[in-house]
Amino acid sequence: MTVEPRYQLPYCKDLPTTPVPELGKVLVTGATGYIGGRLVPELIERGYKVRVMVRSYSTEYPERWPGAEVIVADALNVDQLRRALKDVSVAYYLIHSMLVARKRFMPSEKLIVENFRRVAEEMKVRRIIYLGTQGIDGIELKGRYKNRIKVGDQLRQGKVPVTILRTPVTVGSGSASFEILHHIVRNYPVMFLPPWGKIQCRPIGIRDLIKYLVGVLETPSTAGGIFNIGGEDLLSYRDMIKILAKLLGKKRLLLPYPASNIRFYSYILSLSTPVPAQISSYILRGMSTAIDYNETSIQKHLDFKPVRFNVALQRALSQEEHDTIATRWSDAYPPAHELSIKLTELSAPPKFTSTYSIMTDKGASDIFRSICQIGGHKGWFKTNWMWRLRGLIDRIFLGVGTSRGRRSDNTLRINDVIDFWRVEDMIDDQRLLLRAEMILPGKAWLEFLIEAHSEQNEITVIAHFHTKSLLGRLYWYSFVPFHYFIFKDLLKQLSS
Repeated sequence: MTVEPRYQLPYCKDLPTTPVPELGKVLVTGATGYIGGRLVPELIERGYKVRVMVRSYSTEYPERWPGAEVIVADALNVDQLRRALKDVSVAYYLIHSMLVARKRFMPSEKLIVENFRRVAEEMKVRRIIYLGTQGIDGIELKGRYKNRIKVGDQLRQGKVPVTILRTPVTVGSGSASFEILHHIVRNYPVMFLPPWGKIQCRPIGIRDLIKYLVGVLETPSTAGGIFNIGGEDLLSYRDMIKILAKLLGKKRLLLPYPASNIRFYSYILSLSTPVPAQISSYILRGMSTAIDYNETSIQKHLDFKPVRFNVALQRALSQEEHDTIATRWSDAYPPAHELSIKLTELSAPPKFTSTYSIMTDKGASDIFRSICQIGGHKGWFKTNWMWRLRGLIDRIFLGVGTSRGRRSDNTLRINDVIDFWRVEDMIDDQRLLLRAEMILPGKAWLEFLIEAHSEQNEITVIAHFHTKSLLGRLYWYSFVPFHYFIFKDLLKQLSS
């Protein structure tokens, strides 16, 4: 059930620049995220020697990025950074720690940037390309956001020339901004818009954003420059909703909402869309921050016309309809999920487990296909309401919730998200291991196993729970009675 990234055509096929693979090795940080995951295949397609920096290795990376060199490194570790930046000519800085805890954000972000800048100088990197947004870069923001580290400015304090691209909202299949808009327009006939809903910005399609990222690499004159980039249309949040509603054939009533607190509005959105409040807050701040879009200097270097907003929406809707979403915002959320303890890394097996099995005449490949399609839009069979209720409780307390869904309804790969689970391991026709990412007083896994027995196959589902706290024990024993109903229903449906 693993799949390679699926692009109908390279995004940069009509980019008015020429590939320069002789430039040398190109490092991409943040490659497991939404944008980095789409940038890497484009660079490989254009003949570049690509090195991908990840914080934890996964067996799916060679298949996902064929031909790329994968190196494990943490930007907080200088020695690891040296290995990652050795012999690198150009480095893409796509590390965004916008979701770490507030008290940890500024010192950790500052140290990461300083390490990267210093080691890049030491390794004689020739260029750094940085993608920033209002929400990440701290442009004209209020409150604690005003004091956030301006990553681009910090990078520019070094000797290595830095190209900075700034964009407010990215629209594409799997992007958080698109999923917010799509869900509220599709599901809510009446919407309330705060005062900042009339502020205009230039949302950019994911394909055009990738073109800019590749284009500045192939245009030496952009080295050291700062460019505000965006799409063709200057639109407000209200305008975006109206355009999408028209595309979907929906009539929507937009009512003014006097309160302008983005934090509260983001929390409400998090309860009605797949996107958590921490992410929607940054997206809305990008939409609500005025930027000078009369700046046309990027066009002097990259002369191509970005697509209209409605075209970007149509492309995103088409990719979603055909279930061909290559990367999704959830790939990198929650932060540092790559560093989570794996089931095999525990010092001893979990003490708390629930195991249920069933025999079936169904073939192993058919069983595995059914297992890999649970969750998301298809749900969890007859006990789906229990899973949804648990997800809602998690989302109320700012967890990921089941509404996070999944990247694809029909295909699955390691590190993909399934509601409040993430795929930790999978062996075709034999095993699927999911790691819980909801808020818990411990660590949990859900394991599916398929074992052949003469003329039948045995399907086993095992719930693993690891905790050392009294609260964790109470939590486990309070949910054990529900396991019988949930897992028996799962097995019955998977075996039929």
